[in-house]
Amino acid sequence: MVSPRRRALNRDHSVSKPILCLIEDDVIMGESLCDRFVLEGFEIDWFKTAREARAHVQPGRYALVISDIRLPDQTGEELFKELLGVHHILPPFIFITGFGSIEKAVTLLQLGAADYITKPFEIDVLVEKTKTLAQTEPPTYRNDSEPTLGISMAMRKIEASLPRLAKRARTVLLTGESGVGKEYVAQRLHSFACEGQARPFVPVNCGAISESLLEAELFGHEKGAFTGAIKNRKGVFERANKGTLLLDEIGEMPLSMQVTLLRVLQDHRIVRVGGEQEMPVDVRILCSTNKDLKAMVDRGEFREDLFYRVNVVHIHIPPLRERCEDILWFAGQFVNEYNQAHADKPKMLDRSAEQALVAHSWPGNLREQRFCIERACIMNPGERLTASLLFADHDAELAERGQVRESTDETLRGYLSEREREYILQILAEHAWQIKDSADALGISRKNLWEKMRKWQIQCAPQKT
Repeated sequence: MVSPRRRALNRDHSVSKPILCLIEDDVIMGESLCDRFVLEGFEIDWFKTAREARAHVQPGRYALVISDIRLPDQTGEELFKELLGVHHILPPFIFITGFGSIEKAVTLLQLGAADYITKPFEIDVLVEKTKTLAQTEPPTYRNDSEPTLGISMAMRKIEASLPRLAKRARTVLLTGESGVGKEYVAQRLHSFACEGQARPFVPVNCGAISESLLEAELFGHEKGAFTGAIKNRKGVFERANKGTLLLDEIGEMPLSMQVTLLRVLQDHRIVRVGGEQEMPVDVRILCSTNKDLKAMVDRGEFREDLFYRVNVVHIHIPPLRERCEDILWFAGQFVNEYNQAHADKPKMLDRSAEQALVAHSWPGNLREQRFCIERACIMNPGERLTASLLFADHDAELAERGQVRESTDETLRGYLSEREREYILQILAEHAWQIKDSADALGISRKNLWEKMRKWQIQCAPQKT
């Protein structure tokens, strides 16, 4: 058996297990990474081939594995699949891939990898990823755990936390931009809480109900309580009893109703409108909002005591543009949903569509993406979905309503900067994201193009591997 090349200094952090570093026979890169990790206080086992590392990757032995995709005897992906088949449970894997290989990254994350980083990369970034995974000791990934909320590290962390929250947390606050998937997370948390039993999940949009009707909607009413109340009616708290109630857009709730809601959350008892008898309710309360509740408290628009009551556990869901690995994954999910619901020719995204999806900023997040793909599927009589089908008419409709994304900087410099980024994306797409060809077309050096791509945060180029 080949012994690893181990390096270590006295550790000053909580990581009790070494890290396995699997880098091809690249002395400069391997030496640099190992030296840096040792300086950070990590213990490193460095292997240069898959054959050498294979026997050492055992459950519980390493806190983390950092693996290059390109190895002299087999790919890192092939080794990962092989190890999953043998051990079933593995430590978190971070893969080092070629620049902009979004399809490869999506595949690796779907298989269960924890994260990835693309070449060329900043060592500081890899160190931070390593610290986050190794020191917090996240759950290991199983090859039978299919993600449902996304494959990005941010969403995998959220999904991994839900079973624990389902057992312990009775009140959870979900925040994030409109359309980001807050109800997806709420439903997933509810499913963990049910443990296979049929229990109600009741969502209610607090901003869609008039103030005069909100109390009756929440707590129900007795017959004759007001004009039109011809019979007793249960409110959402009663309908969600023994299950989960999602108070969506809780930031839209009037201050007068916030007082009543706070009392119910404290006492777990309700009184129907027009009634006198208190009724106990056993409900898990999930609240969601796209607003900054703390800022609303400061402005006197949201009660401080209610804020602390609903903010016992806070889950923030990042916007889709900040977790680009999820863009193509969700796009595939939406296309598959359409194909399953319709018996005509199955649809598929072509390369131009994938490039356009990744480059788009998605201000409407998942809701916008679902609409975009569903519309393209409906309008396209053929099988292939192209970039023009996804965005042409949709962007025209947005332009008519004045909602086309403008530069956030109104100065001439800001306008020109925004156009430069768009032009670089266009040239990269036209040359299949080949850096040399794109740099030649732009009339700049490859190094200059790398710098501009880093400056404009162009990190998710969908390049064939």
